[in-house]
Amino acid sequence: MQNEQTKEAGFLSRIGLTNNQLKIIAMIAMTCDHVGKFLFPDIIILQIIGRLAFPIFAYMIAEGCKYTKNRKRYLLQLACFGLLMQAVVYIVEGLWYLNIFLTFTLSITAIFALERFINKRSELNYILLLLAVALVFFFGYAFYTVIPIDGYYIDYGILGVLFPVVIYFAPNKWLKIASATVMMALFGILNDALQFYMLLTVPLFVLYNGTRGKAKLKYLFYFFYPLHMLIIYGLYVIKYWEYFFG
Repeated sequence: MQNEQTKEAGFLSRIGLTNNQLKIIAMIAMTCDHVGKFLFPDIIILQIIGRLAFPIFAYMIAEGCKYTKNRKRYLLQLACFGLLMQAVVYIVEGLWYLNIFLTFTLSITAIFALERFINKRSELNYILLLLAVALVFFFGYAFYTVIPIDGYYIDYGILGVLFPVVIYFAPNKWLKIASATVMMALFGILNDALQFYMLLTVPLFVLYNGTRGKAKLKYLFYFFYPLHMLIIYGLYVIKYWEYFFG
């Protein structure tokens, strides 16, 4: 059995997809989604392609938590980019919803707190876990019921926050894929039928070979989101110039 697993891992490492390649696919899908949303809302295929983006990024966040050498920096980096992106989101959409970087910031907070408690069950770690759960619940659900702000919500909701958490704690690749499949199906059941197209990422996860790839593209992924949103919004303003300035 072990020899078969070793052969499978070796085969996938030669023909499979790296972390970088999956993120590039996700960026292309995300761009298609936003182009469809802002510029060509009647072209549904763009939104279908766009459903690939979130599951891939969520899976890679779980992988990032597993392999990062500096957990504090990883968390703070994502949180800082999330806060920066919040300004861009407000400029682009005029909404106060928490962007995807902040969704994943909550995911990482929950992962680190839960793992710390599992590894060492002390009173301090229990309190930290409770605080993490309270933070996720408050910003993911309770905030907009306690303090109603027009346009406030968290990108992909509580389910989106939990997605990387479930992936992270699955003990092996196939259970990770199974967990991701269940989470994506829940998105379709609890939201709209379009979300079922997330399941198209399953073959990509099967091909994922667990390696990062040779190129160091880390900051490309951080900066791409706000830059592409500003460009698309600029094109959106040009397309509907009369609506804004007529």
